[in-house]
Amino acid sequence: MEYEIVNLKQKTLVGLSARTSNDSLDMGNVIGGLWGNFYTGGIHEQIKNRVNEFAIGLYSDYTEDKKGYCITVGNEVSNVDENNKDLDVKIIPAGKYAKFSICGNMVTAVAEAWQQIWDMDLDRSFTGDFEEYKNAEVENAEIDIYVALK
Repeated sequence: MEYEIVNLKQKTLVGLSARTSNDSLDMGNVIGGLWGNFYTGGIHEQIKNRVNEFAIGLYSDYTEDKKGYCITVGNEVSNVDENNKDLDVKIIPAGKYAKFSICGNMVTAVAEAWQQIWDMDLDRSFTGDFEEYKNAEVENAEIDIYVALK
């Protein structure tokens, strides 16, 4: 799987969060539930000061064994104000990332890409990995996956 190395500035993300792990039997339900609440629960429309319309799925706060993490679904914002106070705020750290660009079904293409990424020998920092959804077309999504590197 091909990727490019990019340097990103810090991003501020506002959205909904939950904890799960790769070993959890309900991992798919936890992540899918957050995405469902984000779109059908009106959270996407509630987020103020969005930088763009790209939805982001952030994996952060990894456990020591790197299998457990916090998943946050939201939007990048230019600043956090009282309109966003009831939502979770996460910082995507500035730094070096491996950027993977994929197209396909939002669910299956992303799952397949992550399976390949976990099997790769990347010098990961586990400070914050994220998916950026450039459109909302379920069957023909354009997604960039960023994996934080040391």
